[in-house]
Amino acid sequence: MGVGKIATQVAHASVLSADKSRQSDYLTFNKWFESGQAKVVLKVRNFQDLVALQKSAENLSLLVVFVEDNGPAQINPGVWSCICIGPAPSILVDKVTRHLKLL
Repeated sequence: MGVGKIATQVAHASVLSADKSRQSDYLTFNKWFESGQAKVVLKVRNFQDLVALQKSAENLSLLVVFVEDNGPAQINPGVWSCICIGPAPSILVDKVTRHLKLL
């Protein structure tokens, strides 16, 4: 994906996740919102790693939102372009993501 496409997909994921968190777990959302809305963008090697990350996060009962692209410009339609984990306490998110590098 190009840089602009990545930025757009990450923005979609962030907004969707914040909205879902606000509706389902307002206390966690509010703590995240009031403390500056921290976001970290990390990279994975491939789609399989993205799915594994999603499963690991869900095993810890973390909120996971995924973005499917409509394609076909840079990604095939229906393929996840990114996921968002949280908002959640960083200690929990780190259990799933600490091995990843910053984008």
